[in-house]
Amino acid sequence: MEELEISSWLTLDALKKKAEVVETVGNLQTGHSMSVFCKIEEDYLELVYSDSAANCLRRFEDKDDFEAGIEQRKEEDGEAPFEEERDFDEDYEEEEEEEEGYKVEDESDNY
Repeated sequence: MEELEISSWLTLDALKKKAEVVETVGNLQTGHSMSVFCKIEEDYLELVYSDSAANCLRRFEDKDDFEAGIEQRKEEDGEAPFEEERDFDEDYEEEEEEEEGYKVEDESDNY
């Protein structure tokens, strides 16, 4: 992967207009950076917009590296899919079964 620092969002915007956008990760309105993954001819690129660090252009060697870059950025930004743990579901089902075993006593006669 090659990386080149870009000083202006306008340069990144010009590249984005000419590219086929594949995926966008992050949001500058809610976070500090946004990565736009795109393809121009045979080049797989990541355009990194940042309001707290240097903007940059990353070029990936091939499609596999490109897809790995997307997944890595999603994990860093918290957008990666959550893997459900079966243990939680099983514990929840057991709790429901236990709760069904209890009887609610009528205490209206005691007052």
